[in-house]
Amino acid sequence: MNPMTSTLLEGAAPGLILAALLLMILPWIDRNSHWRILPIAIAQIFTIRYVYWRATETIPSMDNLTDFAAGWLFFAIELSALGASFLSYITLTRTRNRSPEVDANLPWLQAKEHMPLVDVFICTYNEGREILERTMIGAKAMEYPNYRVWVLDDGRRDWLRELAADYDCNYLARADNAHAKAGNINNALTHVRGLDEPPDFISILDADFVTTPVFLTRALTLFHEDDVGIVQTPQHFMNPDPIQANLRTSDAWPDEQRYFFDVLMPAKDAWGTAFCCGTSSVIRMDALDTIGFFPTDSVTEDYLLTLRMQRNGYRTVFLNEPLSFGLAPEGLQEYITQRSRWCLGFFQIVRGVDGPFRFGNGLRRIDRVALIETMLFWFGANLFRVAGLVVPILYLLLGIQAVAIDTTEGIANFLPFYFAHMAVMGWLSNRRVLPIMTDLSQLLAVREILTAAFVGILWPKGRKFKVTAKGGDRSKTVVQWRMLTMFSTLLVLTVLGIAVTFGGNKAVPDSSAVALYWSWYNILILIAAIAVCIEKPRQRRDDRMLGGEPVTVASGSHVATFRTADISTGGMRLLGTIQASVGDPVSIRIRSDILRGRIVRRSQEEFAIQLDETLRARATMIRLVYSGGFSAHIGEIRILTVARRLLQRLSA
Repeated sequence: MNPMTSTLLEGAAPGLILAALLLMILPWIDRNSHWRILPIAIAQIFTIRYVYWRATETIPSMDNLTDFAAGWLFFAIELSALGASFLSYITLTRTRNRSPEVDANLPWLQAKEHMPLVDVFICTYNEGREILERTMIGAKAMEYPNYRVWVLDDGRRDWLRELAADYDCNYLARADNAHAKAGNINNALTHVRGLDEPPDFISILDADFVTTPVFLTRALTLFHEDDVGIVQTPQHFMNPDPIQANLRTSDAWPDEQRYFFDVLMPAKDAWGTAFCCGTSSVIRMDALDTIGFFPTDSVTEDYLLTLRMQRNGYRTVFLNEPLSFGLAPEGLQEYITQRSRWCLGFFQIVRGVDGPFRFGNGLRRIDRVALIETMLFWFGANLFRVAGLVVPILYLLLGIQAVAIDTTEGIANFLPFYFAHMAVMGWLSNRRVLPIMTDLSQLLAVREILTAAFVGILWPKGRKFKVTAKGGDRSKTVVQWRMLTMFSTLLVLTVLGIAVTFGGNKAVPDSSAVALYWSWYNILILIAAIAVCIEKPRQRRDDRMLGGEPVTVASGSHVATFRTADISTGGMRLLGTIQASVGDPVSIRIRSDILRGRIVRRSQEEFAIQLDETLRARATMIRLVYSGGFSAHIGEIRILTVARRLLQRLSA
């Protein structure tokens, strides 16, 4: 064995041993039990050990002031990211499932002589007919007995007024777009508050979110206690986000929001720091009256709403059940716009009267900690992602050494921390957090997020609300040139640094090996980011949901029952062999509905049906697909499939 290999194995041994122990132990621990604190404690101990080593052993000496300054600057950035991680782990020591509470409270709600009146607000600005029609049909199909549906049109469109009337929905528009979504909602609140029968609760739906029939019934049970001001439910998506779509991983890797809604929000709920996320929420009207309706001094009015209500004695609780389905950002630019708006709105809150550093504003200590955790995530973690790309380049090309370590020491101290963190976070999130994929999702929007953070800190007032566009044309290849140029430049500089430092037979210091390994990882992330920047066409018009519903299909005199593999509002894929040819008309019976369509694809194992495009068929399928019996959820995250698809996409 050569000395280099021996050195690497010697340094890697502690990390490899720790990883093996965690892989053996973690599967035996129930992640939803109180024992979850033990793996988290292990990760925290290794984080503290790593920070101590970084602070005492890796900062360059003052002999070289450039290296010394770069070392402390990079360590400060890394420390802010680790601070976000440390606080997040503390949050994750608890979790809460409110579904049993909902089941226990159902008799209380159903026993009421007069069911509370709920006004459902569908907030819209520029969405198309097909999206809004789907949302209205879903809202009108809810099983709760006492509610009204209102279409809040900030686009002042005559055709939408007519469409709302067609589906027996109320329609409201206003003369201007002051304060964007919050202003639109407040205009509607003023209107319904003045009616002969004002609502007891309101529910907010974004224009693309379709509710299941039990949405209101399930959510309202959690208002059993009078201090509950908001019930928030998760956002589930019918379509892949840009990362899933462009890397072809939508059947093996969940959307980026699943960690937030399925792991982090239940933990925040257990600590009493869950917050409103806008759509798919139900809000107590009396609580809104108390605070003067929706706040308008942040473009993330939903989070600010939670803080204002908390200051006035009202809680926000989280019900982690798939009760509505919407559209994830369909393109990379929309993905970035959405996240930069979230970041901008958050820092507007930090700078405002409800910020964590405004003492005496009525926030609890736990609220301040939660806000600081989020602040460190938006700013520190994203700044560290940029620094992680730049630091190796500075060393390889300019000789600026921000981290003073040799290979063995670096591997021996970094790997135990890294493996502990990834193993525990992967276990807590049920593999929703994975190396490369998680780093990639963060890197894609890092430029815009950091810009939004600085703007929110320095110039928080007067920022406009940027709507996340939905329903655009995805039939052509789209190249995000600005992002691609940025990532390509970083890639070229990284490869050039490796060539300059390691080219030829010249001797290099041992510390250069750390920069080399670091650069290899960065190269992989940057190539993946470049691949995502080239957005491939998506030919499928309707996104499909999974489920095994029995369907009876009649073709001529042949009648047989099959099970759905997947289904959309426009058709379905069925398992089995049908005695019909492509193009043949068929009659379909699903549940109590009979529809017509034709065979568009068949094989020995399955066939696909496209339904006739009629208003009745579309309304029927919308009610069926969003009835709660189907899901876009990935049952099992397949790591090897994700890795294979990633490699295939990078080599394409």
